[in-house]
Formats: sequence, C-alpha cells, structure tokens
Amino acid sequence: MRLLLDTVAFLMAAREPQRLSTAAREVLGQPANEVYLSAATAWEVAIKVAVGKLNLFQPLPAFMNEQARALGLIELDINFQHAVQVRNLPHHHRDPFDRLLVAQAQSRG
Repeated sequence: MRLLLDTVAFLMAAREPQRLSTAAREVLGQPANEVYLSAATAWEVAIKVAVGKLNLFQPLPAFMNEQARALGLIELDINFQHAVQVRNLPHHHRDPFDRLLVAQAQSRG
C-alpha cells in the first residue's frame, strides 16, 4: 500500500505516536507499505514554526530529516503536475496544503 501522510498525521507520528489510532500505527508500521511525506508538509511545518504555533525544540531541518528517517518515510517533491492537478479538485476545503496533498496523492495513485 502507498500512503501520503498529512501534516497532522506526520507530527503525531513524530511527536505523540500514542495519539494515532491503532489502525494508523499498524499501517505505518507495516514494512511493505510505502509511506510518503510531501515537501508541502515541510513547508507547512516551517510556517507553523516561524509564526510561533509550533515548537520543535530542535532546528527544523534536523527535525524533518531525523523524523522522516526514523519513521521510514519517502520524501515526495512537489512538481508541476502536482501543482496543476489542484485545478481539478472540488472545493471541499480551502487549505492550500491539503489541496496540494490530495493532488499529489491522486497524481501518484
């Protein structure tokens, strides 16, 4: 199974894994699953840190790299295809990060 974590799921897995559901922990722990982390999530985390909504207690680059490695996540870059795919999404929610994540998930199957 291929999965793309959103920002909340990533932060919970990295900082408070006990808050994840049992099913989420099981899926993340399956070695056969490919679990991706979008550059959009790093961007959103960077904004939260910059405006004081999130304290990581370590430099952001180190946090992102260490947690991605510890959780076995695969980095997913943002490309033109992902960006333009957003135009095809219904307007269920306005969060640009979530919209980009959905577009990435759709374009990557």
